[in-house]
Amino acid sequence: MLRLQSQIRGYAWGSREVIARIQGRPTPSPGPEAELWVGAHPDNPSIVDGQPLDKLIAAAPAEYLGARAVSAFGPRLPYLMKLLAAERPLSVQVHPDARQAAEGHAAEVAAGVVERSYADPYHKPELLVALGDFEAMCGFRDPAESASALRGVDGLAPVVELLEEGRLEAALRTLLTMDTAKAVERVAQRDPLAARLARFYPGDVGVIVALLLNHVRLRAGEAVWMPPRTPHSYVEGVGVEAMAASDNVLRGGLTPKRVDVPELMRVLSFEPSRPPVVAPVDVAPGVVTWAVPVPDFRLHRVAVSGSPTRLDLPGPRTVLCLAGTVTVTDAAGAVEIRAGESAFGLADGGLLTFAGTGEAYVTSL
Repeated sequence: MLRLQSQIRGYAWGSREVIARIQGRPTPSPGPEAELWVGAHPDNPSIVDGQPLDKLIAAAPAEYLGARAVSAFGPRLPYLMKLLAAERPLSVQVHPDARQAAEGHAAEVAAGVVERSYADPYHKPELLVALGDFEAMCGFRDPAESASALRGVDGLAPVVELLEEGRLEAALRTLLTMDTAKAVERVAQRDPLAARLARFYPGDVGVIVALLLNHVRLRAGEAVWMPPRTPHSYVEGVGVEAMAASDNVLRGGLTPKRVDVPELMRVLSFEPSRPPVVAPVDVAPGVVTWAVPVPDFRLHRVAVSGSPTRLDLPGPRTVLCLAGTVTVTDAAGAVEIRAGESAFGLADGGLLTFAGTGEAYVTSL
C-alpha cells in the first residue's frame, strides 16, 4: 500500500467544519471545504511521496493499474472517491453518458471552445453513501405531481399546462427560456424546499426546476445512485462518493455559472423515475457494499474492531479512513491511516487486510 496525501476542493457550498473535524484540524477552517478527492483525477490528484498519482500511473500504467484495467479503461485510474460535505445546495446538474461525453468533448475541442461543458471524453455515473442524514434531489418525478406543486403560480401557467399533458421535455424547455424571477419568489412563498433554495439562490430558475425532481432524504448507510443523464442536486449533508473519473457537468440552475440550455436538453433523460435509493448489502462480517450497474468502480465500507478483516477486491484500490485508526496491508506492505487519511494499492497487491479499530471505505474495480 502507498500512503496518499489527498487534496481538498474549496467550493462555496462546502462546510468549514466537517472535513476539518474528521481530519482533526482546528475548526472552523479558513474557508469552505467541499470535497476531499482520493484518486488520480488530473484536476486534483492525490500525492505519493511528492509525486502526483496520475503522473505515476501514466509513467507505468501496467504496474499501477494492471493489464485488465488498462485494456478496459486506458492508462488512467477509471474512478474517483470523494468525501463530500455540503452545507448549502449544489447546482442542479446532469452528467452525459459515454457516447455523449466522447462526442461532446471532441466537438468542443475541434471548435476551440474555452469554457467547455465537456472537460473530458468520459461518462460520470456516481454513487453517494450518506454518513448521516442527507438530503438530495434526483430524477424527474411524475409530471402530474410537479404540475400540482406549481399550479396557480402567476407566470407559470404555460409550464403547468405542459406538465399536465405529460410533456416534461417541453415544460422544462419553456421554463428555462422564460423570465422566471417573479415566479421564483412566488414559488418560494408557498413551498418549504423552494424557500430554502431561494435563500441561497434568489431569483434562480433552479428553484423551480427543483420541484420537477424527486426530493430524497437518506439515512446513514443509505445511498443514492446517479446514472448518466439523470438530473440531480445535493441539498445538504455529508457522504462518500464513488464515481467514474470525469468532470463533465451540465447545469440547470442553482448556480452563478453558465447554463447551456440546448446542450442540457440534449443530454437529459426525460423519463420520470422513482428515487434511486440503494440499500447496503452485507458481504462479510463488518463489510457492506452497494450494487451499481457499471464496471468502473465498486465501493465497500469496512468496519474494523478486534479481529482483522480480509477482502479480495480486484485492484487497483483506494482506501479512505473515516474513523479511528486502520492499518491496511497488501502484498507490497502496510500503511496505517487515521481519520481523513487515504492510501492506494497497486493492481497486483492481492488480498487486503484491515486491522485496528475504525471505519474505512474502499473503491476498487
